Amino acid sequence: MLAVNAILAALYIVLTFFLQPISFSAVQFRIAEMLNHFIVFNKKYFWGIICGVFIGNLFFSPLLPYDLIFGTGQSILALLITIVVSKFVKNIWARMLVNTGVFTLTMCLIAWELSIVFHLPFLWTWLTVAIGECAVMLIGAPIMYAISRRIPFEKLI
Repeated sequence: MLAVNAILAALYIVLTFFLQPISFSAVQFRIAEMLNHFIVFNKKYFWGIICGVFIGNLFFSPLLPYDLIFGTGQSILALLITIVVSKFVKNIWARMLVNTGVFTLTMCLIAWELSIVFHLPFLWTWLTVAIGECAVMLIGAPIMYAISRRIPFEKLI
């Protein structure tokens, strides 16, 4: 379990590093966020995702220390909500849609962060970061599903 979570965290960090220009701003497409879909396969991926977010923000975010608190906090909140909802939703596609919705809605925390740091208008910023998050998660869902057909994510951990 530790090794698989470490690999997941490392993958999140690498994707964040190589795609820094589009990962941090009021309009962001953090491609690594598609890895959040791992949580719909098994709740034990929680720590790998959270470590990846925390370390990615720690080393690459221009908004320290805010991104450590808001970014990691948003991921923790969204993942925990998805874990709870997944107990009642059995279909993987439905879980991915719920996960996408939860992550999109909780981007209000990132909008709040950007509003505090850059004095951006909260609602507009929430809209822009939510659109980016929703797009990445929607694009990531079929990719994660296709990979899960070859690699059994449910059983890796």
